[in-house]
Amino acid sequence: MQKNILITGSAKRLGAACARLLHSEGCNVFLHYRSSQEAAFQLCAELNEIRPDSAKIMRADLLDRFELEAVAAAASMAWGGIDVLVNNASSFYPTAVASVTEQQWDEILGSNLKAPFFLAKLLAETLTKNNGCIVNIVDIYAERGLQGYPVYSIAKAGLGAMTRILAKELGPAVRVNGVAPGAILWPDNDLSEQDKREILQRIVLRRIGEPLDIAKAVLFLIKDADYITGHIITVDGGRTLFY
Repeated sequence: MQKNILITGSAKRLGAACARLLHSEGCNVFLHYRSSQEAAFQLCAELNEIRPDSAKIMRADLLDRFELEAVAAAASMAWGGIDVLVNNASSFYPTAVASVTEQQWDEILGSNLKAPFFLAKLLAETLTKNNGCIVNIVDIYAERGLQGYPVYSIAKAGLGAMTRILAKELGPAVRVNGVAPGAILWPDNDLSEQDKREILQRIVLRRIGEPLDIAKAVLFLIKDADYITGHIITVDGGRTLFY
């Protein structure tokens, strides 16, 4: 599978897993990062050592319109066009309703919803030309919300709605789908062992997932889902069965 793929937030975790798996399938990957410079450059070097000139890298703050436009332009020119956009970059932190600030609102909505929309807009021409696709990384909490994270939940709910709307707007040439992860890795902030046990008790498979589980779903939507658009695949080990 030879495709040129832009992955936002690709230095670590889910983004890096997607980059490695898609690269192993023969794709060129354009790696966007914001702050994880060391990890991003190591990943780019790793992939180019496997296959020269198959990975390119660019830093950008996607909340800055000019930097966002620069990423879209650079990715489009890297190998003569983009076939796939994976919107993975995401700000995630708690925001109590009583104390949330407008800056926090703008940052979380900007990274999770506004940036994916405008990247899709900017890349629509090349995606249409190449009969490409978009894969948005949503979240199971887009449906019911994660308590203590209202702004994040709202942003991901918007991304889910955007997935379905853009499927209509960009079809038939461009397919637009999403992947909604459940518990994939423990969060960076420490969780107690009791908290972890309680989470696992609400997962049918009794284990958290791995980034590769999400990457495989992304690969499926890109490679084998020619007649699927406007859908969001939930990858949560059965977590949502306990809602």
